[in-house]
Order: sequence, then structure tokens, then C-alpha cells
Amino acid sequence: MSPRIAIVGGGPAGLTLGVLLHKQNIPFTIFERRSQPTAAEIARPSGMLDLHEGSGLDAIAACGLTDEFLPLAGECSQQFWIANRDGDVLAAANGQGKRPEISRNNLGALLRGHVPAESIRWGHRLASASRGDGGIVLDFGHTRATFDLVVGADGAWSKVRSSALLLPDTKPRFTGMHCITLTVTHLTTRFPHLAAMVGSGSFLALGRRHAVISQRGPLDSARLYLWLTVADEHFATTAGLAGKPAAAAKDVLLQRDDLLQTFGPRVQDLVRTACDHDVATDRDDGLLDVRAFYTLPHGCMWPSQTGVTLMGDAAHLMLPNGEGVNQAMLDALHLSRAIGKAYATMVAATATEGAAASEARTQAGTQVFLEVLDLETYEKEMTARAVEEGEETDERIGRMFGSDDAAYEFTAVMNAMKSKAMAKGQEAQPEEKPQ
Repeated sequence: MSPRIAIVGGGPAGLTLGVLLHKQNIPFTIFERRSQPTAAEIARPSGMLDLHEGSGLDAIAACGLTDEFLPLAGECSQQFWIANRDGDVLAAANGQGKRPEISRNNLGALLRGHVPAESIRWGHRLASASRGDGGIVLDFGHTRATFDLVVGADGAWSKVRSSALLLPDTKPRFTGMHCITLTVTHLTTRFPHLAAMVGSGSFLALGRRHAVISQRGPLDSARLYLWLTVADEHFATTAGLAGKPAAAAKDVLLQRDDLLQTFGPRVQDLVRTACDHDVATDRDDGLLDVRAFYTLPHGCMWPSQTGVTLMGDAAHLMLPNGEGVNQAMLDALHLSRAIGKAYATMVAATATEGAAASEARTQAGTQVFLEVLDLETYEKEMTARAVEEGEETDERIGRMFGSDDAAYEFTAVMNAMKSKAMAKGQEAQPEEKPQ
């Protein structure tokens, strides 16, 4: 008699919702476009995610996974260094245990370990979503299925969001920024001078409206994000980087004045070494990982619809600032509560129907579930949170990339935060941490 629930997307948001529904004995199916990862793939370095009190950590606690989470959160310390273009550290902070880091691969594995294997369908890339006579029809090309509730957790280019059901005319917009991701493993033993420069946590060298960002991770790795302010949306192709290995990028990056040529020798050495020794953990073809950054308009909303909603980047895509995964997991927490309330009401209502035919009870139960499920309130509250975070993100990114001397300006802001916190007898926390 359960309603048919589909979660499109098996990232942190979709998996968190799955765990929380499973804890309430509510059946669901997660559809993920990727193949099921192998143990070797999970062990590879991936992006580090810092989870926050009041959002990501609250979701982990609600999943009952805090004790399993903490041992996984030690591969990147909460040390946070801001440096100028020469690599000289201007400011340092520490999360003091309030923002533990976990690799994206480990977080996914942790959550998947608490979702029934039969509830995840791998290799299902959504082609379209539409409303049919019996509910929401999901077309995966090789198969179609109908559901009573569809949750789009399918990221920036969400097919659920872009369907005729919600926002077919709203597309992510280019931000004028690109990111090249490089990964070097066993940094301490192979390149100890670079390990000493970037430290055990996060390192940001800022200037000329660019950033060279390092985060430590599994296999004693350094994950480098070369965050470039370039107005050309097709920069990768225009610069001749598309379809090339990482080693082919170093001359372009380090010899162009409008890119990283003005960064100091130590930072350039870090970039050159990463290009030469990149292990390309995010790509199976071994080619350079370069992508443009996009966002959705703040306050992006749609007329609330029966049986379909969004969460995470599908609903409120913003620039990376450490909040994306936290807001996505918080969305899942709130939505799970709304679904749980409607499900409990449905069970109570149909329990009084006695020996009514199974099909009739199912139809009646689904109708009660959809009528009670308050998606509109969930969506309004989610959007309000996302607007606040989006505006704060724009302010933080503006500080980091707003001028040639952003490192010094950003340091002044951090020092002011630290002084204010010390005056209150608290330890300052580095809120301006990109991810």
C-alpha cells in the first residue's frame, strides 16, 4: 500500500534522503546515472567536504551515522591557510573540530552502506520526466516507470527541474569562472617541500582574481583547484586544453599573464608538479579536468506541484563555498520529515479500512499521502535558506576574487573575525572556506 517514491540522483542529497526514509520504513528507489563504484574507485582521492553543525552534521546525526562518520573525517585537517601569490601565508585558522572533513567518496560509501542495495538502480540516466494518468513518468531511455512522488536530486543540469513539470525555461548561467582539478598522491614522501607549503588542511593562494587551492586527502594526496576568472565560457576549447592531458596545460597556465604567470615560483612549482603528476581521479580517460562554473538565480522557485520536487544543486546551484553539500543534506533532512509525516497519516487512515480490496486501499492510501504531503512549505523554507546562503556565497567569492590583492583583503576580513570572536571569548571559525 506504499506510494511509489523515486529519488533521481545518488549523490549526498539523494543518499541522505534514502537513509532517512529507510529508517522510517518508507520504500523508495534511487536512480543513479553512474555505474556502481568499485572498492578501488572508492579508495581513490576525491574532493573533501567539510560538514557543518546545523546542516550536514545534523543530517548525519539524524541518519544515526555520527559514530561511523567521525573515523572517516581525518584525511584533511581543519587547518586553513590564506597565502599571497608567492605562497607566503598571511592568515591561519582552524575549525577546532566543528567542521570535520570527509572525502566525497567516503561520504557516499557511508550513506550507501545504510540504503538497501535493491533500492538503488545504477546506470539509469534520466531522459525526461512528465505527468501521466497514473503519476509522474520517468523515461530512462531503456526503460520507463511511473511514480507517485519524484524527488529531483540530479544536480546542476537536473532533468527533473528542466522538465515541463517545473522550470523548463530556467537554465544555469555561466559565472565567468572556471576550475581545473588536479590530484597528486603521496605528496609528503615525493614532494616534501610542497607538503610543507600547503600544510595538512586547506591552502589558498589568491591574487589577480585567480586562486590556487590545495586540500589534503586520501593517499596523502593534495587536491588542487585552479580557480580561474576567465570571461570566455568556452575557455577549455579556446585555450587548447580540451581533450588534453594535464601535463599539456602547464605552459598555458604558467606562461600567460592573464592566468598564473604572475604567481610566485613556489606556487608555480606546485601547479607544475600537479600537472606533471596528476592522477586524474575524476576522469576515466586520464584527460585534464577543466570545467566552467554555473549558478542558478537566487530564489529560483516554481509553482508547487503535486508529486514532484527538488533538492540540492537541482534546486539552488551556487558557487562552491563549502555550503553546497551541507544545504543539500539539510534539504534531505527536512524533506524526509515531511514525507514521514504524510506516510504516517496515510498508514493511520488506511488502517481503518479493514478488509477493503488491496488495490483500492493502495489507491486510497496514495491519495491521502499526496494530499497530506506539504511540498509547498518545504520548498518555501528551502528557498529562503538557499537565498541567504547564496547571498553570503557571493560576498565571500567577491572577497576572494574581487581584486588583484584579494589575499590581503581577505586576510583583513579573517583577522577582524578572529578579533571579534576573541572579544566574545570564542575561537574564530573560517567561514570563507571554498570547497
